[in-house]
Amino acid sequence: MPAKIVLKYYKMIQVNLPVFEGPLDLLLHLIKQNKIDIYDIPIALITKQYLEYLELMKELDLEIASEFLVMAATLIYIKSKMLLPVQEPEEEDPRKELVEKLIEYQNFKEASKILKERYEVWSLAFSRSTSKQEEFFLEELNIFDLLQALKKILDKPQPRIYVPKETIKVEEKIEQILNLLRFKKSIDFYELFKYNSSKLEIIVTFLALLELIKLRIAIAYQEKPFGKILINLEERNENRNYL
Repeated sequence: MPAKIVLKYYKMIQVNLPVFEGPLDLLLHLIKQNKIDIYDIPIALITKQYLEYLELMKELDLEIASEFLVMAATLIYIKSKMLLPVQEPEEEDPRKELVEKLIEYQNFKEASKILKERYEVWSLAFSRSTSKQEEFFLEELNIFDLLQALKKILDKPQPRIYVPKETIKVEEKIEQILNLLRFKKSIDFYELFKYNSSKLEIIVTFLALLELIKLRIAIAYQEKPFGKILINLEERNENRNYL
């Protein structure tokens, strides 16, 4: 049963989160994840993984903008073009336009990142106090990094456990996460998910975490690229009651 239906049926908090990153962000994420040469994208692989992410986003009831569906159609079209025999030796690579868009967008993101880092440096120069998070310039994660981590959990065999419907509520998971963060300050992403959790409980826990991140009550980050995902409570929210 899709997560959206389950959430409504059990009268939980309906968590509809807009995905602020767009389809080009997802493609760049997949290219980075697979360590692919951006000039030679294996369209069949990327299309398959792109559609898997869309399916997961749909199951989580994340708001999928029309641009994601347009890109899915574009990828499928390019894939079909590449399956056809080449008519002319000088025929243009069907991936060319997509590659150009990705490179242009990647350059824009890099420039934006540099400006953000400069802003942080100047902010620290005139700041009275420096937290550990500011000192090491920890990299905050996007929705696709978190979805990738969730996918690893869901891909593992799930135990057959009966969970009473009244015990799985988003608001309760939010409170559990907050209590854990207040106690430990920083936790590993995978600590949020019990070994014997059902698929429904995993999804509800993830939605609760996204709600906290959306409201800037908690943040998800990595200390270094490809490092473990850590969840922190924003300092100003340590004594805040969410519910």
